Amino acid sequence: MTPPSRAELVEHLVRTGIAGQVDTPRQNNLKHYRRLVQKDSYYQFGLTFAHDWSFAEVLALMSKRCGVVADENYVWGIDTIDPDRTVDALEAFADRLAEAARNRERVMFATGHPKNLLATYQGWKEALSYAGCEVVTAAAGHTYEVTTEHPPNRRTLTWRDDVALVMDGRAPRHSHHPFGMRAIIDDLARRNAAWPQLVIADHGFAGAAGEAGIPTLGFADSNDPALFLGEHEGKLLVTVPLDDGYLTDDYLPLSSYVLRKAGLV
Repeated sequence: MTPPSRAELVEHLVRTGIAGQVDTPRQNNLKHYRRLVQKDSYYQFGLTFAHDWSFAEVLALMSKRCGVVADENYVWGIDTIDPDRTVDALEAFADRLAEAARNRERVMFATGHPKNLLATYQGWKEALSYAGCEVVTAAAGHTYEVTTEHPPNRRTLTWRDDVALVMDGRAPRHSHHPFGMRAIIDDLARRNAAWPQLVIADHGFAGAAGEAGIPTLGFADSNDPALFLGEHEGKLLVTVPLDDGYLTDDYLPLSSYVLRKAGLV
C-alpha cells in the first residue's frame, strides 16, 4: 500500500481506535497500574525496576508517555492514547530500524499478540532480512506451564516465519509471560550463539529482552505500563503506545509508514 503521510496516519489511528479514544477502558488501565505497583509479576513483563513506583507515579508517566487521562479521580469510562505520541514513537522506532539495516544487525521478532500483530512484525522482518540483517531464532519447542482460567495450560514456543509466539497445542495464544524470551536467551547462551543486536517485540517477550540488556523496541497498550516504565529506566529503547487488539489489516498503514520512514521501501 502507499504509505500515509503523518497527518493521514494520525487520522487512521484515531478512526480505527488504535489511538485516540481506545477500547481499553479506564477502569482496566487503573487496575493494571495497581497490579504493577503491587509487584504482580504477570504485569511486570519480566522487568525489574530500580525505582519503587507508586500508583500516582505510574499514572503520571502513562499520561506523559501514552496520553491517558492524568486525573486520578477519573476512574471509569473511555481512556485515551495520544496519536501524536504514537507517531513520534513510531518515527523513533523507524530510525532504529534504519540503523539496523545500515549495519546489517542481527535482529529478532516476537509477539504476545499473534492474532493482531504477527503479520506486522513479519513485514518488518522481511524488509530487514532483504536489507541483509540476520534474523535470529532459538529454543523452538520449549514448553512451560501457566495458570489460566482458559485451559490448556501448557505453552509451546513456536516460530512463524521467524517471529516467535506461543501456542497452546492447538492455536496461538495471547501471552504476557517472559518465559519464552528467557528460554530463547538461555538457548543462545548455552550454544554460545550470537545474541540479537535488536529485538522488536511486545509484552513479556520485550520485557525479558530489555531486562537481559538487549536493545529492544516494544509496543504496549494503555493498560500495559511495564514497558513504558522500562523505557523510562533505560531498559528499552522505545515503547510505542497503541491499542494492540485490532485486526491485522488495521495496522497496515502504521507498518508502511515505518518502512518508508526507515528507508526500507
